[in-house]
Amino acid sequence: MSGHPASYYAATANAWSPLPPLAGDEATDVCVIGAGYSGLSAALHLAERGYSVTLVEAETVGFGASGRNGGQLGTGHRQDQRTLEEKLGTDWAHRLWDLAVDSVATVKDLIATHGIDCDLKPGVLHAAWKRSETAWYESEAEHMARDYGYEQLRFVSPAEMHEMVASPRYYGGVLDKGGAHLHPLNYALGLARAARAKGVRIYENTRVTKIDYTDPAKVHTAKGIITARFVVMACNGYLQNLEPRIAGRIMPVNNFIIATEPLGEAAARALIRDDVGVQDSKFVIDYYRLSADHRLLFGGGENYSAHFPKDIAAFVRKPMLRVFPQLADVKIDYAWGGTLAITMPRIPDFGRLAPNVFYAQGFSGQGINIATLAGKLMAEAVSGQAERFDCLSEIKIPNFPGGTLLRYPGLMLGVLWYTLKDRLP
Repeated sequence: MSGHPASYYAATANAWSPLPPLAGDEATDVCVIGAGYSGLSAALHLAERGYSVTLVEAETVGFGASGRNGGQLGTGHRQDQRTLEEKLGTDWAHRLWDLAVDSVATVKDLIATHGIDCDLKPGVLHAAWKRSETAWYESEAEHMARDYGYEQLRFVSPAEMHEMVASPRYYGGVLDKGGAHLHPLNYALGLARAARAKGVRIYENTRVTKIDYTDPAKVHTAKGIITARFVVMACNGYLQNLEPRIAGRIMPVNNFIIATEPLGEAAARALIRDDVGVQDSKFVIDYYRLSADHRLLFGGGENYSAHFPKDIAAFVRKPMLRVFPQLADVKIDYAWGGTLAITMPRIPDFGRLAPNVFYAQGFSGQGINIATLAGKLMAEAVSGQAERFDCLSEIKIPNFPGGTLLRYPGLMLGVLWYTLKDRLP
């Protein structure tokens, strides 16, 4: 697909006509910066509330992680509920769970309401990488049913896991029947079509260079200035130097995915019996699923620099073969990477930079549902209903040690430690 980096998703994207860049000044109720899930969701929900909306994107719709991710729609936040209870208390953890439930429902409702063709399929299987984790997964299913009324988690024994996934690597886990997986780029393009149908003006190849935090605000681009009553910043891992006050709270991280040649339905189902998405419990996780045309889409490995590996296919083939050694002779047709943003506590960073400027970032690998929710919550906050937005904005997200300059060395030390733990029995 023109304008997007080469990937399986770009090669199988629904038709999209490129949109022109902003040329001249414009006035609007809300200017949204960034055409990933959070920006597109914000624009769509704002337009449905009657606001005039202008959305500007430095590249093209879905260019970033929204068009290149693993496609897994997980339930909950990046941290499990027991960890959130320990960090934030039971009441706050329950409020966050309610938001997480709404996030998944929102994605599914948007797909259904707007007829978004994105290969939505049910189920995400969480696999224990270590034997010692099996009991935790069993207790997690019990905890979520007992304390949250969530009965969509089902414990999977080691024996059943080996029937569901043709790998010797796992020791049981849980099946989340409320989760799902989808074609992420087609979901983003579908949101953009829905937003445009509601009157949102979208300008591609329009990079924001500066924001004047006035009332109304002024958003500067190379060829025009947008005057807006409100601004929604939805830049995430591509924030760069646009707003230094929040840049140090996120760490851009590169993830990588490969797509095999078509395996045929029987061979594909021999790998993943029930066609669910799968992700393991390692710190640097493996995540994979089957495509609509029966390929294995496998994500594994990450790096923390401005550059991708020279040979992404070889980089990701190694973790794939640790899970599925029987694929040693299978051809890799596509290999690509994308940049997401994590926070120190793996809880997203929501906030205001001025009374009329809202932002959300740092979805930490849970972007399909939480970023979509972020757009919805920012639309609510713009319209004066900020209670749910503030449930997240009141969580204090610290800067990475060393800020934007020295955060990478510290992260690398941590990753090396956890990678070593992944390799221990």
